[in-house]
Formats: sequence, structure tokens, C-alpha cells
Amino acid sequence: MIFMNRRDKGTAPIVTLAPMPARALYPDFPPFARHEVPVGKGHVLHVQEHGCADGVAVVVLHGGPGSGCAPLLRRYFDPGRYRVVCIDQRGAGLSRPRGSVAHNTTAHLLRDLRLVRAHLVISRWLVVGGSWGATLALAHAAAEPEAVTALLLRAVFLAREQDIDWFFQGARALEPQAWSRFAAVAPARQQEAMLPFLAQALAQGERAQAGAAALAWWRWEQALAGAGVPDDPGDALLDGLIDRYRVQSHYLLHRCWLDAPPLLDRCAEVQSVPTLLLHGLADRVCRPESAQAVQCRLPHSRLRWVEGAGHDPSHPAMVAAMVGALDGYAVHGDFGAGDAR
Repeated sequence: MIFMNRRDKGTAPIVTLAPMPARALYPDFPPFARHEVPVGKGHVLHVQEHGCADGVAVVVLHGGPGSGCAPLLRRYFDPGRYRVVCIDQRGAGLSRPRGSVAHNTTAHLLRDLRLVRAHLVISRWLVVGGSWGATLALAHAAAEPEAVTALLLRAVFLAREQDIDWFFQGARALEPQAWSRFAAVAPARQQEAMLPFLAQALAQGERAQAGAAALAWWRWEQALAGAGVPDDPGDALLDGLIDRYRVQSHYLLHRCWLDAPPLLDRCAEVQSVPTLLLHGLADRVCRPESAQAVQCRLPHSRLRWVEGAGHDPSHPAMVAAMVGALDGYAVHGDFGAGDAR
């Protein structure tokens, strides 16, 4: 594991090496509470609480946008120490209507976090997010700094034009055969602008066209993440992928409504709370330079490179880093306090 400390003006960052002891995910337990939270314009958020009601309050922000809060994300947390709030964002997971892009923007999601926090009577919470979840976590911390006790950001995504272009076009050199299969879903004249084509197919196409677009996107994403993909996801999973990528393409077409001002500029509003960035050195979906850019804007933050890990949140090295950091925070209120088990 590489630890990059804050930079002082005129000096290079201090880089040291330290081992990360192996840790496993916690067992999954049923939620102790479920909530259906109406947030307006027909949207109803599905919220689950796991762990213990008197534990450290933490909100888990899933990726995508549109992915939903998978069970893996709550298994980073010790259920005897944390009150884990898992929110399916608008259009995602078990929230209704699934796959809807109407009245669904980043500003809506930020407002939803305020409403959920009020509904649960939580004054402040630890905010944990990965990929798009890390994006939303930063935006939330900038919009409501008084609500955030600490930040744990995995595989941060900045939603800049170059970040989006990288995924759809720039990364083709890394997996040329996989990209060719991905691009083959579009006519040749549209293969240099994959996102608009996919967005239209997912929003307006017949199910066969939408399904082909979603399946191609999913396989390309998995190829970059280094994960194996079965040939046939099945009808139920494919329906979920169509809804997921409909929402995601809607956000990415608009650069997630985070360019006025850009997310990096919004970091000036983030308070100096314990902040840890974890990023896989082999991440080819959200490139490591994004984490470096955030760390420069948040001089109180700590950046840890996770060796061997890519974008997959279940990679053993990333699991060890996440669980270790959260164990430490539950006991000491800080991510760098060492092993708490």
C-alpha cells in the first residue's frame, strides 16, 4: 500500500510503503428498518438501515448513477458499531419509478439527502461513496458541510468532460478487442460518439435495441474493470441494466450537472473533517489522477493507493483498505488510527 501525504508548497509529496493486513467483509444481516421516503414529482426513495440503531451514523452512496445500493457496500461496516443508511437514489434499485430520468438531476439527489437525513433524525453523518458515489459525496459535503462528520471516497470520479470521454473513447487502446465489440452495437458513423448513441437507444429504442445497448455498455465496463462477464445475464438482470444505464447516460450527457462550478472548485466549501481517498492503482474506469486532483484541493485529506486493485469494489486489497479504515474510524474517529479489531 502506498500512502501519499499532503503536499507542502515547493516540495514533492512524501511517499512511504506500508502493508495492509488482510480483512474480510462483514457478514450480511437483514435491515433493522426500511423506509419509503417520498421526495416529490412521483419519486419515492427506498432506504434501508443496517447494523445497530445507536451506532455511528453513516450514509452509503452507491455508484452509477443508477446502480442501486448493492449488499456488498454495507458489508464494509461492522454491524455492531455502525448505523448504516443505504439509499437507492432516484431511478435506482428499489426506489420508484425505477429507471426514470424525469426530475432526476444531481441537485435533486442533494435535496434528497437532506430529506432522508431529516426523516431519520440524523444531524450529522459519515459519508462513504465509491465512483459516482464519491462524486455525490463530495458535492454533498460542499453543499451541506455542517452535515458531514467525515468522508471516505473510493475510486473518485470527477464527472469532467475528459473523464467521460476517457471511458467511451479514450480507453479503447487498453482493451482494443473489447472496445471493438462495444462499438459494434452502433453504426460505424456513430462509433466516435458512443454516449449520445447509447443514450438515445436506452431512452427511446425498442426493448431489443435498448437491451443491446445496455449489454454492450455493461460488457465494456466489466472489461475495463477486469471482471469476468457471463455470456447471458438473463432477462431480469437485463431489464435492470437497461434502467441503470438509462439513468447513467442521462447524467453523463449533462456531465452530471457539475460543471458550473466544477466539482474540484466546489471542494473549497468542504470542511476540514477526516477525509480518506482510496484509489486502486490499476483502476482503468476512474483514473488515479482524479484522486490526486481531489487531494490537492483538500489539503487535510489523505490519499492511499491500493496496489493491485482496479475499479472492482470487491477486490481483496480494496476490501482490506475499506474495512480497515472503517474499523479504525468507528473506534477512534479517524481513518489513520490503525487496526481496531
